[in-house]
Amino acid sequence: MGIVKIADDLHAEARRASAVMCRSINAQAEYWMKIGMLAEANPTLAFHEIVRRQLAEAQVGTAALEAA
Repeated sequence: MGIVKIADDLHAEARRASAVMCRSINAQAEYWMKIGMLAEANPTLAFHEIVRRQLAEAQVGTAALEAA
């Protein structure tokens, strides 16, 4: 574990997003980093497909997502 310095405006954005998403600021930043890394590694995938694949890997039911 370590400390990552980020710009004040990005920290404020993470704080606002974390409140909406019911995550801690750290969890929100980790989520953004993970999604960003996956998006860079898979540039042809849309956001919803990245999330769908992550849910499937975690064996979380995706029936509701597939119905959408």
